Amino acid sequence: MNKILNKYRFTVKPSISEGESALELARTIGLHPLTYQELPFDPEYSIYAGRLTPEKLSNATADEMYWKIRQELIFRHTGEHPYEISGPDSLKLLQKIFPRDISIIKIGRCSYQFACYHDGGMITDGILLRIDQNKYWFAQAEGDMFSWYKAQAEGLNVKIDEPNVWISQVQGPRSMELLDILTKTNISSNWKYFDWIEVNISGEKTIISRSGFSNELGWEIYFRPENNIEKLGDLILEEGSKMGMIITATPVFRCRRIEAGLLSAGQDFTNKTNPYSVGLGRFVDIDKENFIGKEALLKANKKCLTWGIRVDGGTAIRGKSLKINSKVVGEVTSSTWSPYQVCGVGIVHMQDSNYGPGTLLDVDCTNGKIHKGELCKLPMYDVKGEIVRGINNDIPKEPSPWTGIKKK
Repeated sequence: MNKILNKYRFTVKPSISEGESALELARTIGLHPLTYQELPFDPEYSIYAGRLTPEKLSNATADEMYWKIRQELIFRHTGEHPYEISGPDSLKLLQKIFPRDISIIKIGRCSYQFACYHDGGMITDGILLRIDQNKYWFAQAEGDMFSWYKAQAEGLNVKIDEPNVWISQVQGPRSMELLDILTKTNISSNWKYFDWIEVNISGEKTIISRSGFSNELGWEIYFRPENNIEKLGDLILEEGSKMGMIITATPVFRCRRIEAGLLSAGQDFTNKTNPYSVGLGRFVDIDKENFIGKEALLKANKKCLTWGIRVDGGTAIRGKSLKINSKVVGEVTSSTWSPYQVCGVGIVHMQDSNYGPGTLLDVDCTNGKIHKGELCKLPMYDVKGEIVRGINNDIPKEPSPWTGIKKK
């Protein structure tokens, strides 16, 4: 790996101190074992969950990456960080950590989870896999869950471990077709959404889950230390490339996950927001036994303040860029351009619950102009989640422009 890294130059953002090379910094941070597949494309990296994740690659534009994931398939090496919680009291600890009921998760299933502080503020989210009777993996987004587990585990017979597992995602309408080729089976025909299984790919036993961060058809692969990761990664890329697959960076998910209403930890929710205010109240089992944050959430305002936004002809600036009659009424937490809807899209957090879907606003945009925007529900389309479940197999051939705001 070091020989490969030394062959290429790449950038890590935010900027590092003078005299310290990006390569040296990368060696002190988690580096995905398949990073070498990205290095020929002039990558720029950021730090996510203590690991490097590619923010930019030169092999495709953001629009090209978007259409790849909507029409074909992509390969993305992510920064999500799995930790292992095991031991006789593992369930007891997780019931304390998470607002959802963990006891109903069966071995072989995944579950979306987030953790809260005692005041109801949110720490981070991720996917919980029940590996065995007393063993779980939580593949977390940005945030320090390891210290939180340790702090809450006092007196419990439980082990918090770093299993050195790395995640990559294969997403897009042809992802299941590729999986069947790799496993030489027709496993995708009866594989349910949010299941995980161990499969054999070219003699390598590896765990995959039917999940992802795009709300397109897809799966994630969990590379374990005992795997020949380069062999697996190169095979996936080789076979996928025959079907149009490309390596992608963060922009491949940004637009699609905004359209789908998938929130990004640290951006769309923070320690200052609670699950209800960001539209995740349905994932709180408020009648469950005591969990961290329950008392605060019982008293919390249950009204949602987080919505989607479509912007006519512009891309919203992140921050307090939403105004009505020149008064700031909310902030943009995520934004980008949608090649499919042919408008700016974003996720916003409003100051008042009176502002909801249908509200028209003035939006400060990245081109230096003010454009009209309209709040909307999330997801912006595919409300029933039929694409990700393989029920809707229609592949968009061209844009479907949004026509919500009538121009004068």
